[in-house]
Amino acid sequence: MKPKFFRKVLKNGMTVLFEKRELPVVSVAFAVRCGGINEDAKEKGISHFIEHMLYKGTPTRNASQISTEIEKNGGVLNGFTSETITAYWCKMPSNKINVALDVLSDMVKNPLFNEAEMNKERKVIFEEIKMRKDNPRIHVDDRIQNFLYDAPLGIDLIGTHETMNPINREKMLKRFNEVYNPNNMILCVVGDADFEKLVEFSEKNFNNKAGKIPEYKVKKKNNSAVEKRKGLDQANVVFAYHAPLSNDKKSYAARVLSAVLAEGMSSRLFSEIREKRNLAYSISGEATSCKYFSYNKIYAGTQKENIGKVKELILEEFKKVGAGLEEKELRSIKEQLIGNYNIAMEESVSQMANLLYYEADGNAQEFYEFEKNIKEVKLEDVKELAKKAIKEYSFFALVPE
Repeated sequence: MKPKFFRKVLKNGMTVLFEKRELPVVSVAFAVRCGGINEDAKEKGISHFIEHMLYKGTPTRNASQISTEIEKNGGVLNGFTSETITAYWCKMPSNKINVALDVLSDMVKNPLFNEAEMNKERKVIFEEIKMRKDNPRIHVDDRIQNFLYDAPLGIDLIGTHETMNPINREKMLKRFNEVYNPNNMILCVVGDADFEKLVEFSEKNFNNKAGKIPEYKVKKKNNSAVEKRKGLDQANVVFAYHAPLSNDKKSYAARVLSAVLAEGMSSRLFSEIREKRNLAYSISGEATSCKYFSYNKIYAGTQKENIGKVKELILEEFKKVGAGLEEKELRSIKEQLIGNYNIAMEESVSQMANLLYYEADGNAQEFYEFEKNIKEVKLEDVKELAKKAIKEYSFFALVPE
């Protein structure tokens, strides 16, 4: 059964998205179409910094009151910053949706940006940077994007000490005032709610002030490196390659290629590297795609002395797909992806995020066309992408010293 989905762009410029569900739960998010992709190299991390600061208080609520008002009403409060969006969300009993709307809208409209709190929160983010570097699995994921793109996209989304230190209240307020305006904002609700009431709330509580989002050119590259580190027992390896942008129908062929090679225990590389040769415990693949940039990556955890063999097996499997992928396997992978898509829709927070990402890319309605677009993927397109990947790729390994 097709979901009941509603979308409306209001006179004030805000977009309201709503997927109706019958369970007495709602996931609610206010998001802005701005993230790491919209940052200059010298200000990298400012979107994520603003996200942190919006939980620190408004003229009518301090940080404790923001969290208490959501949590004491049975809710869960959180947020995230990506390359294309920054979002503030909660999951609540549906009869408390007015609390969710009131608290979240207050946060995105009226942050204090207290300077003392800013200086404290900057230290928290510095600890987050350390945490990401100390976690080998996260570190290799961060580094591979550095190897695929020049600055500013090639600089970590979270920023660095050098980019974060100069961000003061004046710079943060300037960016907030430029970006956090209705024409850049999305209200997304998944659950048991009333669409007309969501529209009414958004029209009543947001003016028609327009904002502009900075844009920077994405410059692709490829690079390879091995980094040594003391205290590790395992080598962490990532192989990545550029893929068609999300507004290109061939981006769905890239999704298929990712699944063929490394998504799930039945994937080719899981079978070759783990099951047949016992060279790794973890093998996984992921496709990252938007209208600005797109790439697929493959991760493996293995022994230091095996990284050359693992890389060789990855390249060999790409060659096999490029030369000999057959329609029978293609049909099977399409069914896998469609099944995964339907399962992912089950959790309302995940679905809320899906709709936000698709809306930031153009129109959330496109999310519901996933099954059709996957079914239309041509065998030759998948094979051509596999052939191209082994000619132009990035590779990074973090290994024990």
